[in-house]
Amino acid sequence: MSEYLPLFMLLTMFVLIFLGVQVAFALSGTALIFGYLVFQGAVIFQFMEKIEDIASNFVLAAVPLFVFMGTMLERSGIAEALFEAVHLWTRRLPGGLALGTVIMCVIFAASTGVIGATETVVGLLAIPVMLKYAYSKPLICGTICAGGSLGTIIPPSVVVVVLGPVADVSVGDLLVGMIFPGLIMAGLYVLYIFLVCVIRPSFGRRIPPSADEPSLVRRLQITLHALVPPLCMIFAVLGSIMFGWAAPTEAAALGALGAILLTLFYRKFSLAMLADSVLKTLRITSMIMGILLGGTIFTGVFFAGGGITLTNNFVTYLDLHAWGLLFLLLGLAFLAGFVLDWISILLIFIPIFMPLVKGAGFNPVWFCILFLIIIQTSYLTPPLAPAIFYLRGIAPPSITLMDMYKGVVPFIVLQLITLTVIMLFPQTVLWLPTKLLGFN
Repeated sequence: MSEYLPLFMLLTMFVLIFLGVQVAFALSGTALIFGYLVFQGAVIFQFMEKIEDIASNFVLAAVPLFVFMGTMLERSGIAEALFEAVHLWTRRLPGGLALGTVIMCVIFAASTGVIGATETVVGLLAIPVMLKYAYSKPLICGTICAGGSLGTIIPPSVVVVVLGPVADVSVGDLLVGMIFPGLIMAGLYVLYIFLVCVIRPSFGRRIPPSADEPSLVRRLQITLHALVPPLCMIFAVLGSIMFGWAAPTEAAALGALGAILLTLFYRKFSLAMLADSVLKTLRITSMIMGILLGGTIFTGVFFAGGGITLTNNFVTYLDLHAWGLLFLLLGLAFLAGFVLDWISILLIFIPIFMPLVKGAGFNPVWFCILFLIIIQTSYLTPPLAPAIFYLRGIAPPSITLMDMYKGVVPFIVLQLITLTVIMLFPQTVLWLPTKLLGFN
């Protein structure tokens, strides 16, 4: 019976989650029950050690800093300024409003690091305009959901800050390694939208010139005013990591400071806004840290109870080739994305997967980026589909749930194409960290 203890742990944890128990309590509660069976009365000391490990992890200090950066930027005016500037240049193209929305999502995602913030802010601005010009509703939904989820694979990303310590991989290597995959995915979005609107012009018509069309000089002024401040902040965060000037946590602190300066630049700063941002940061960080602690305790008991041995025996029984194992691991994570949120997928599977990935000879950083792409698909895959729920909260009644489901399907395919490209060409992940950070 004891050799199957880890299996019973997993089953108990999943049952609690599906019964509606919050993930943090499902993980820690399962760990407490089975931890007592493994450690007896010493379980409390094991738990205290895990709490100390989380509390003393310097890298995790970046989580509240990135969250604070995102909450401040929601109110900074950067989204409104970007929306006006980007669409000045794209709206004459087929599907121009949707193309501009993706570009805006990339810039905003690189400025915030918080998933959900991008989709909500961009959606509120872009949906009314695209509806006004009779854009295809599924295209509107897919663009907003997929663009908003780019915060997972566009650095800086709170997901990566959590993933790094759990996978025992450098957060700096992950942040730099995800740059090309993020740009590849965004580029595929742009290419798809452009082609579908060329083939089917009714999906996203060109906007005709207006009587008050700004001059070239005025458009350049608007663009510089909108782009230069956020680009400076993006460079402060990513540039300081890429050139080795700062650790990820120090770069996050620069980003938090930059977010405050942006609110001052756009004349949006107030003490009430600062207090609201701090409270929101506290709530989100507490949620993330609570789940992270529960996951750490759970995996500690899982491994102590023989989880590694059970997993290795299972893989040996399947007798899979290394690439077969990789497809199995990513497939399990993809299926989990239908019913679990990103942090649950990460904390449950990554500690189990990483020893298998290293044993199969795969690069851990490369695998983590593949795993991030799988996590991103979970934002769009029903029934959970957080991106669709975010959109439902801001979309007008004229946009139906079926429009949303139809709209995300092509973008899920594009995400899987990105996954395939990264699998076939690992240097898309590994080249930049090698050149900039001396990664081996």
